[in-house]
Amino acid sequence: MTKKPVKSSAILKISLLLAILVSLPRNIHLYNMVSAGKMDFSGIWVADFFFRLGFLFLFSWMNLQLTANVAYTKINWKPGIRLIASIIINVGVLFGIIELWKFLHFFIDETALTREDMGFLIFRYSILLLVLFFIAKILRLQTDQNESRIENERLKQQNLQSELSALKNQIDPHFLFNSLNSLISLVRENEKATLFVKKLSYMYRYILQSGDSDLVSLKEELKFLESYTYLIQTRYRDRFQIDIRIDEKYLNEKIPPLALQILVENAVKHNEISEINPLKVAVYSKDGSLFVQNYIQPRTTLSENSGYGLQNLEKRYTLLKKNKISIHKKNNIFMVELPLKQST
Repeated sequence: MTKKPVKSSAILKISLLLAILVSLPRNIHLYNMVSAGKMDFSGIWVADFFFRLGFLFLFSWMNLQLTANVAYTKINWKPGIRLIASIIINVGVLFGIIELWKFLHFFIDETALTREDMGFLIFRYSILLLVLFFIAKILRLQTDQNESRIENERLKQQNLQSELSALKNQIDPHFLFNSLNSLISLVRENEKATLFVKKLSYMYRYILQSGDSDLVSLKEELKFLESYTYLIQTRYRDRFQIDIRIDEKYLNEKIPPLALQILVENAVKHNEISEINPLKVAVYSKDGSLFVQNYIQPRTTLSENSGYGLQNLEKRYTLLKKNKISIHKKNNIFMVELPLKQST
């Protein structure tokens, strides 16, 4: 998943602070020499001061941006590969900065660096590289924790809102089930009507029970989908068809409850269903994902709450499975992919 970047202001402040701290010993040494009368405070030393400070700042800023931001927000690699790539890139930046420093320093001081100067320069920037690496990891951890805390608060607010909505629309389940049982006794002689009421009763019971679960097995969800599609087929008869082909090895995988029902319902809401244009929905598994697809044959009118079910499913899938659903529209086919494996 894409991470939220570390704030630029924090990186700038830390880069400037480190540049000042690292250059501080040399600045104190120069100050002592000037105070003792052993050196003139000339323009060359002023230029040298800002030159060194600027390079330290640039190196710190580039390292923090690469390690804390670019490696997480622009590159979606596995943690181990990301770490190795980050180290290689930062070492490359280290030697690039040193070579640039050597090249530009000659125009300021007009003297070649001694072997001792070069060794100290490489040592100082290497130590700074290690310090920056750990600081970048700390910044990344803080940003991720803040993002997680904000997301948790948002989820709590959504749960409270859902509970409030449930209280507003609450109906006594026992009363409803007793009523459905009474209805079954009234239509017992009509097999189709009896089966319809039983399917409806099972659906409502499943919806109530799934409210206590964040994830359910695909096997349970398919059983619920069978009841739901029976009600749809009772209404539309041959004008609605569904083809379900799920590999048995995926039946124990977990998905958010009502996920498949929402996608089938979405197809029913958004597409014309008639004798001329029957709606055909395919539900199948492939390469570790579930797919729900149908040909696009748009209705002329849509309900006011159109689109909210799919948006809700996207949010729940991101929060519960740590993964994102994929929505495709191609060759007049609308397809939604649900990854079955939870992202790490």
